[in-house]
Amino acid sequence: MTPQDVAEVLDRPYARALLDGNLARLAYVAPDGTPRVVPIGFLWTRGTVVMCTSHNAPKVRSLSRDPHAALTVDTVEFPPKILLLRGTVGLETVEGIPDEYLAMNTGTMDAEQRAGWEAEVRSLYPRMTRITLTPTWAKLIDFETTLPTAVEELVRDRAAHG
Repeated sequence: MTPQDVAEVLDRPYARALLDGNLARLAYVAPDGTPRVVPIGFLWTRGTVVMCTSHNAPKVRSLSRDPHAALTVDTVEFPPKILLLRGTVGLETVEGIPDEYLAMNTGTMDAEQRAGWEAEVRSLYPRMTRITLTPTWAKLIDFETTLPTAVEELVRDRAAHG
């Protein structure tokens, strides 16, 4: 997939709406060679998905060994809207709390709750690791204009064979 193909997928209205969300599923390969999928908060910024985690999280060790990752952002409504991304990640451990982590966790807290949450976060994490994924592959499944590849194939087969 070319960068222009990826940009075209990510510019679709449903993709933009999904990228405005705050929860995704990150898939990567663990040190034992088996797959892992974990929920993770994210922020879409300048063509990159930014995620943050504890510097000692197992995913940091795994991704430093093998930076290939996939990310799914989806909805629970019917029909679901699903954005699938693949790429390699960059890792950067920073002192303190990355601005992106604070921005992605605005949620539904009032000012007092937010202040308490931020104080707790700052006291817990002396450093965090910023995980950045620049998509090199993207697919949007909206069940209106796009379907899973296997379903698209079945639709074509049905049309060809009446």
